[in-house]
Amino acid sequence: MAYVLQQLLSKSARLYPDKAAVWARGTSITYRELEERSNQLAHRLRKQGVQKGDRVGLFFPKCVESIISMLGVLKAGGVYVPLDPQAPADRVGYIIGNCGIRVLITNGEKRHALTPDTLATLEGCILTDETSNSDGIVAWTSLSEFPAAHAPEVNLIETDLAYILYTSGSTGRPKGVMLSHQNALTFVEWCAETFKVTSEDRLSNHAPLHFDLSVFDIYNTLEAGATVYLITEELALFPTSLANFIESQAITIWYSVPSALMLLLLHARMTAEKLKSVRIILFAGEVFPMKYLRQLAELSQESELYNLYGPTETNVCTYYKVERERLASLEKLPIGIACANTEAFAVATDGRLAAAGEPGELYVRGPAVTYGYWADAEKTRTMVVPNHFQHHFEEKMYRTGDIVTVGDDGNFYFQGRRDSMIKSRGYRIELGEIESALLSHPGVREAAVFAVPDEVIGNRIRAVVSAHVPDSLTALELQQYCSTRVPKYMIPEVIDLCDELPKTSTGKIDRVRLAQQAVAARQVPSTAGQQSLQSVS
Repeated sequence: MAYVLQQLLSKSARLYPDKAAVWARGTSITYRELEERSNQLAHRLRKQGVQKGDRVGLFFPKCVESIISMLGVLKAGGVYVPLDPQAPADRVGYIIGNCGIRVLITNGEKRHALTPDTLATLEGCILTDETSNSDGIVAWTSLSEFPAAHAPEVNLIETDLAYILYTSGSTGRPKGVMLSHQNALTFVEWCAETFKVTSEDRLSNHAPLHFDLSVFDIYNTLEAGATVYLITEELALFPTSLANFIESQAITIWYSVPSALMLLLLHARMTAEKLKSVRIILFAGEVFPMKYLRQLAELSQESELYNLYGPTETNVCTYYKVERERLASLEKLPIGIACANTEAFAVATDGRLAAAGEPGELYVRGPAVTYGYWADAEKTRTMVVPNHFQHHFEEKMYRTGDIVTVGDDGNFYFQGRRDSMIKSRGYRIELGEIESALLSHPGVREAAVFAVPDEVIGNRIRAVVSAHVPDSLTALELQQYCSTRVPKYMIPEVIDLCDELPKTSTGKIDRVRLAQQAVAARQVPSTAGQQSLQSVS
């Protein structure tokens, strides 16, 4: 049994040296090659000065080199930090500074997109598309100068950090979720046992590598000696091409957010023939509307369907195997029961365990639970709290912020959020981060952002803004401004401009009233706002 993630690769490299491990953009790499290239990168990073626990950023579109980089960082004793290649420079720069990234693995285009101030904080860059070294730049081709037969000698244990994933933060800045080797392996080992992943499987990787869904795709592939097919950003945009890809590559295990599956159902002319190779379909990250799930279940009669639930801080902590015979009568899909080696329970507002059918916040305990948030002790204390149900020794548990009930069937059922975090297209989004971006515009006086429920993508984002000078701003201008500060999926689809936002009796923005107005207006959305969103897409 592995105690650090890179041992999964080393095991499969011994067992399946000539088997394809990773496929991306028409290129594949064998297990032997992946082992050797990641060893060389690890030696290169050590020469760069990377020590145990140092953070190394990965900032480029996903490709074969992405997986080499993840494993090379781990073998060097480092902690990899995948950065969204579509994110604005301001957000990437913040993460690099917040996390103290010393070395950045990137390409020429992405490096040039960073500000001089951000680049000045780095001790070095390794460029995947360079062939010769220059000042502060290490060419990817120079890795061949380093030993391939073995990794550097680094003493790592399972409780060491492996990677940090940045998610939307309520303070207006993203927060870094710290995940250890033990956190990830607890999940990977459960998946291996539950889904019986074998060396014959062909797994898809639909999720971006900075999204926690990708942990299953990459590490369960390595654990089993299977092959993972990286679905690039370009391929994911075209449902028909993606459906053909699933069929032509004979994908056996699919994992994505429900909205990706809905796009295939709605726009790809999906047939049972295209899904004939798929034995397991996993989905997570947002609520799957029942009418679309029923369609999928009808098309994929030979596939097992699973609803996986869990925040980045726990990876998957509960799961539900879809029972086709129950789908017709189910009004809401359960999020299921706790995974092995994990305990989940609903806690009422007064701190006791919630009774059956009573709403309560879902708490999670076990070795999959994060240590907390990088460089944010206050946030960590708020979310990773002492287990007051355990009086004999100190133990932590994670507050998910999700409100659930326990049904008569013993399954958890998701009811909603206790705060302003929402899910849209599978992404966890703090509305406060979008408000912060809007409020940073010099012409904005007030801003409120809220979610409008949508059965296809979970929620659509709408904003109401008042300007210091009436009629001085447009929705398009504000959306373009947001595009420089938050990822594309966080830009409000509609921005309504008004003279003043409504207030409660205490002088606060009346968010309840605004949300009610937004739901009503959803039937006739703002044409200007929709047009301007298309302009920045």
